[in-house]
Amino acid sequence: MVKNNNLSDKGKRDLALVEKALNGNQSAYAELMEMYRESIYFMMLKMVRKEEDADDLTIEAFGKAFNRLHQYSPSYAFSTWLFKIASNNAIDFIRKKRLKLTSMDSAYTNSDGENVSMDIESSEKDPEEVAIHLEKVKHMRQIVKTLKPRYKELIEKRYFEELSYEEIATEMDLPLGTVKAQLFRARAFLADLMEHTKHNI
Repeated sequence: MVKNNNLSDKGKRDLALVEKALNGNQSAYAELMEMYRESIYFMMLKMVRKEEDADDLTIEAFGKAFNRLHQYSPSYAFSTWLFKIASNNAIDFIRKKRLKLTSMDSAYTNSDGENVSMDIESSEKDPEEVAIHLEKVKHMRQIVKTLKPRYKELIEKRYFEELSYEEIATEMDLPLGTVKAQLFRARAFLADLMEHTKHNI
């Protein structure tokens, strides 16, 4: 990796951590995540305005960044690169969140004799989206099996059973704050494992 003397001291520190991470140093990944997790989270929250989505998008951003770490160029700061990935990921999320509209032409005629079309919401995925989703779920299930029992249970309830934080807290008889904190750590472990695989989740 080419050095860049124009980087700030913080930029040079990040670059050193990136190089350690690329050489297999696990603590370097953790340190990078710890330094930027809060900033990324609040940026995501500002974009999607929902804590759970911001939480999920934060982990996704790091997962994608760590998977592409070999593509990072020190011609600009690591933080700039990371925030760009996070921002693009959030924009994609927002775009996909909007339900597709299926038009029904000439649904009815109004009092002026004009044909008025009605739009109905359709949340169905197309075949390609379904295939991709199934592949991701299959891959994630394989990774989840390697987690510690408590983290495995949290991930399964949140993503496979699609329970809310409140429902998980009730089922596992845990404080809501504990569920959120442990689930965040569980996803961090999951992201760390996933970024060493060939497939993205």
